[in-house]
Parts: sequence; C-alpha cells; structure tokens
Amino acid sequence: MIQVKLDLGQLYGFIPKEQVLSFEKQIYSAYKKIYNKTGAGKEFLGWVELPSGINNSFVEQIQKHAAELRAKSEVFVVIGIGGSYLGSRAVIEAMSHHLSHLKDDGKNPHIVYAGQQISEDYLADLLDILDNKDYSMAVISKSGTTTEPAIAFRVLKAHIEKKYGVEEARTRIVAITDKSRGALKQLADSEGYVSYVVPDDVGGRYSVLTPVGLLPVAVAGIDIQAMIEGARRMETFSRAASNIHGNPIAMYAAARQALYNSGKTVEVMVNYEPRLFYLTEWFKQLYGESEGKENKGIFPAGVNFTTDLHSMGQYIQEGLRILFETVISVENPMREMRIPKQENDLDQLNYIAGKRLSEVNRMAELGTTLAHVDGGVPNIRIQIPEINADTIGQLIYFFEMGCALSGYMLGVNPFDQPGVEAYKKNMFALLGKEGFEEQTKELNERLRKNK
Repeated sequence: MIQVKLDLGQLYGFIPKEQVLSFEKQIYSAYKKIYNKTGAGKEFLGWVELPSGINNSFVEQIQKHAAELRAKSEVFVVIGIGGSYLGSRAVIEAMSHHLSHLKDDGKNPHIVYAGQQISEDYLADLLDILDNKDYSMAVISKSGTTTEPAIAFRVLKAHIEKKYGVEEARTRIVAITDKSRGALKQLADSEGYVSYVVPDDVGGRYSVLTPVGLLPVAVAGIDIQAMIEGARRMETFSRAASNIHGNPIAMYAAARQALYNSGKTVEVMVNYEPRLFYLTEWFKQLYGESEGKENKGIFPAGVNFTTDLHSMGQYIQEGLRILFETVISVENPMREMRIPKQENDLDQLNYIAGKRLSEVNRMAELGTTLAHVDGGVPNIRIQIPEINADTIGQLIYFFEMGCALSGYMLGVNPFDQPGVEAYKKNMFALLGKEGFEEQTKELNERLRKNK
C-alpha cells in the first residue's frame, strides 16, 4: 500500500479537473516511452526498475561495510556534487535529529559533505575538524574528473594519508564510480579501495537508490532496506495503475503541465518540517536539470514555512502571478511537545495552551494555503502520514517518475543536461587548461572590456 496521497482540491479553482484529465493520452504515451524504452534518453532508464532489482544480499553487503565504517569513524565525509550527494543528504537530513551535530552519543558518525562547491574557506574549516576526529570518506564520481569533487578528494586524500598512513587510509576511502573506466575507477583499482558501481543506465539525479545514496545513508545508521521497500511499493503501484484517475504520480505530472500551459512557470516546493529542507534541494535539482531545456520548463523553487512566511511569503502572496505551490504535508510528527500555560499570559498564548505544536503548525499550513489560494496561487498538496524510511523511499520514486513523465510531456529529454557543460568550458578556459587556448583568449578579452 502506498502512503503518498495527492490532493488537488486547491487547484481546481484555477484549472478545471477536466483540463487535468485531458492529459491522459499524453501520460499514457509518456509511460509507454518509459516502460518500452523508446523515448529520448532511453539509455538512462535504469532507475525505473531499480527498487525491485535490488537484491537482499547486496543490501546486506552495503550494511555490513557501513557498520565497519561507522565503528571507526566519528565523521564520514561524502565527496560529490549534484546528484552525487543531494539524494543521500535529503534522506539523511530527513531521518536525523535536527541537532545531530551537537549529539556525541557515539552511535553514528556525523555526515559532512565536500566537493559540492569550491570554497577555500569551507574546505579549510573541514580540515580543522578532521585534524581532531577519526574519519572515513566516500568519493562519488563516474568520471573522477568533475572539478569540484576532484579538487576536494585530492586535498582530503593527502590529509587522510598523512593522518593515518597510506595503508590505513586505503581502508577508510570508498570509491563509488564507473564499473570499468574513468580516472576514479583507475585510481580505486590501483590503490585497492573498496568500490561500488554507479550503473551506466542511471543518471546522477536519479541515483539515490544506487550505492551513491545507499552507502552514505547506511553509514548514517538509517534503514536502507525500509527505504528500498518504500520505493519498491511505489514502483509496483506506478506500473499497475491502469489510468490517470487513480494514479497520484500521473495526476501530479498532468496538473503541472496544465498549470504550465496556463502561464504558471514557477513551482514552489513548500515544507513545514525543517528536516525536509534537503528533500526540496534534491527536488530542485531533479526537476530543474531534467526539464529546463530548449527555453522550456517550470522553474523549481523552494521555501521552508513558517520561517519563510516572514520573508518570501510576501512575494508569494502578492507578487507576480506566475507561480504555484506544491506542499509536502506531514500528518504526524516524530515527537510530542505541548504549549505550557502561564498565569500572567503576557504573550497572549494561553488560548492555545495545552495544544501540541504540530496542531499549531497544521493550522498555519491550512491558513497559509487558503490565504495563498485567495491571492491567486494554485496549490497542490502531497501528504504523507509521517517521515520515515518507507515514506521517504516512496517520495523519491514518486518524484522521479513524476519528473520523467513531465519531461516527456514537455517534449524534452528528461535525462540529459547539456546546459551544465557551458560553465565548465568557460571555467577550464579561464584556468588555462590545455586545449582551451582560443577560448581563453576570447574570454579574457571580454572580461577586459567589461572592466
């Protein structure tokens, strides 16, 4: 049974239900392209049957290795960028204590990240911490030459070898990379690192349920088997759904397309639980990199309520009417806390004394939805009963399949990212990389003229 529910009740005042259902043929066509592997990017559809294809022995292998890494690590560094770290971070942040960095209970290492940017200060600060902590790391890259993680790994490899010696350092480095080629694969083989394969047919942003996501999540002490089972249930449901009416993934994709066609070109992902912040960040990459092509696509944004109601809430309420909201609504919190009563009631909160904070948060959610709808913002609501490994697994597959359907409906390849290469070429040229001499000259001339 799937636990992800879709509510379009606050959408139909803007887009008639019949208009959403009118995309049924396009949804059916998109599903055919996915399951028959006939659409653009068909060579990157390995994620579709990934949950059902993961066997228990492989999960046990990862869990065993993760336990070994946990036993000798106070800190575990995940080196990667984009899909190589956002998926695992989304799961880890969703399932962890909000202040886990202050909890030294010795159960699980603190998970930190490197290679997701090129900040000199960040990496220097990280080394300050690693000087005084036992640590291990996973470096995640198909090629091993992506600039940001390659720089971080070069620095951290030197640090860990100096700290522990080369032989011990090798037991603390895990490579997650291509099965047969690339600089990282070559290095892993020559150094004897334990390595895991990034499947050729799974792109980075769809790789949460490969070792890219599973190993860091397991090191964090999270039940990866339950997460896989959740995704598997959503996979089975998606394939079995016979029509658009009973399929929340299909209805979500159709609703997005209907809104896009009506001029709503910005989707704002909303959560009311701060532990879902990085799920929103993963969503932004998944949909932005998959749909934003050929001057098309919905721009994915994100806000964290109620925090951002005191900033971005103003724009959402009264700014340009080009946006819609998709709210991830969580029915039940993990813990219970009630508002105490005070005799003097100076803060005038006694009217809610005795109520759970989650009840106040829920009324803020409902009140905000109504206010934004009244202000001209359509709302889509995605509801889960609680945040756990199973529901997170279901959400991962829900958004992945919804993204693939949306991309095909839009008429783009949901599995490539040609635009990402533009900044890399300019950066290589400005750094003086061999083979970019002509572009180096051109760019420097442009920069000189702009001074």
